[in-house]
Amino acid sequence: MAVLAPDDEIQLAEAILAAAAEGRCLNLRGGGSKAQIGAPADHADILDMRAFQGIVDYDPAELVLTARAGTPLFEIVALLRDEGQSLAFDPFDHGPIFARPSGAATIGGVVAAGVAGSRRLTAGSVRDHLLGFSAVSGRGECFVAGAKVVKNVTGYDLPKLMAGSWGRLAALVEVTLKVLPAPRESVTCLLGKLDPTQAYIAMARVLGSSVGAAAAAYLPADIANGSAVTALRIEGFGPSVKARVAALTAMFSDQLAVTEASPSQAAAIWDSLRTLAPLDDAQPLWRLSLPARSAAELVAELGADECWMMDWGGGLLWLSSAADPQLIRKRAARAGGHAMLVRGDPDLRSRVPALPSLPPANAALEARIRRAFDPAGVFETGRFGKVGNAD
Repeated sequence: MAVLAPDDEIQLAEAILAAAAEGRCLNLRGGGSKAQIGAPADHADILDMRAFQGIVDYDPAELVLTARAGTPLFEIVALLRDEGQSLAFDPFDHGPIFARPSGAATIGGVVAAGVAGSRRLTAGSVRDHLLGFSAVSGRGECFVAGAKVVKNVTGYDLPKLMAGSWGRLAALVEVTLKVLPAPRESVTCLLGKLDPTQAYIAMARVLGSSVGAAAAAYLPADIANGSAVTALRIEGFGPSVKARVAALTAMFSDQLAVTEASPSQAAAIWDSLRTLAPLDDAQPLWRLSLPARSAAELVAELGADECWMMDWGGGLLWLSSAADPQLIRKRAARAGGHAMLVRGDPDLRSRVPALPSLPPANAALEARIRRAFDPAGVFETGRFGKVGNAD
C-alpha cells in the first residue's frame, strides 16, 4: 500500500489517471478521523488530500466561505467564531471516538461524510449548506459544480449528490459553504425525569410549537450520571430566548419541572452528543436514523445492558452494542429507519457492511451514477461495497 500526496489538481488528476490505467484503487483520506468506518481497504493506495489546505475566499457580509478540502475543520470553526458566524449544521469530528486527536477532521471529509450535529434537526444537514465545489472525478477530469452564491438554480444539483458520497464519486478539491450568524445566546432547558416515551412526546410537543428549539435530545440515566436528561436548546437574541424559555416553562407548568442547565452542564450534554464519549468504546457503534415516533419503541426492545443516546428529537439513535448486526438492522428497518455501522473491529467491519442494503432499483441507480463519475472503479476500494452490490 502506497501513500500518494499530490500538491495540486494537476498532480491529483495524474495520480487518478495512472491508477485507472494500472487497475489500482485509491482510498481518499484527509485527517483520517473516519478511516475506521467501512470495511478495511488495506489493498488500496492512500490518496492523502491534506496538501489542499487554506481559505480561498470568505466574505462575512455575504455569508459564504470557500475553502480547500484538506483544511482542518477546527481552523474553519475558529475563523467563523472570530466573525460571530458558524456552520449552522453543527459539524462534529469523529476523531475522539477513535482515540485520535480532536480536530483531525477536514472540511472535505465532513462534506464527503455528510456528518452533522444536534442542530441538524432544525438547520438542515451538510447537503443543505453546500453551495458548490470543485473536484477531480475517477476519469481524471477536473470539474466544478454549484456556485459561490446562495441563490443558484442553474444545472444539476451535484452538491447534494456529493455530500455524503464518502469519496466514491470524486476527490473534492474545494468546497463553498453557506454560513450563518452564530446565536447570540443559548439556553438549554431540562425537563423533569422522563422515560423515553414521555421524552419523545415532550420533545415533539416543543418542536411543533412556536418555542423554536434548535436541538432536542434525550440521555438515559446510565449515560447522564444517574438521572435521565431531556434537553432542549433555545438559541437567538437575548429577549427572544428569554420569551421562548418562558413559553416552554409555561407549556409544562402543570405537568413537570423545567430548569435551566448551567453553562457547564449544557456544554457537557451537547459535547457528549458531539463526541459520543459516554458510549462504550469497547463495543461496536451504530448510527440509527429513524422516524422520531419510533425511537422510544425501539429502545424499549433493547436490553438493559445496551448503551445509547437519542438526538434530533428521536430521529437519531446512537447505539453501542455487541448484539447481532442483522438483528440491529432488522429492528431499525421495522421501525421505519436504517442502521449504519460506525465502529467495529476489522473482522466485524469485513463481515458487516457499514451501510445498509439498498433495494435493487436503488442499488442499480447508485451503480450507474458511480460508474458515470468513476468508470474504471478507481474509488471502488470495497470499503462500502462494490458497484452493483446493494451492500
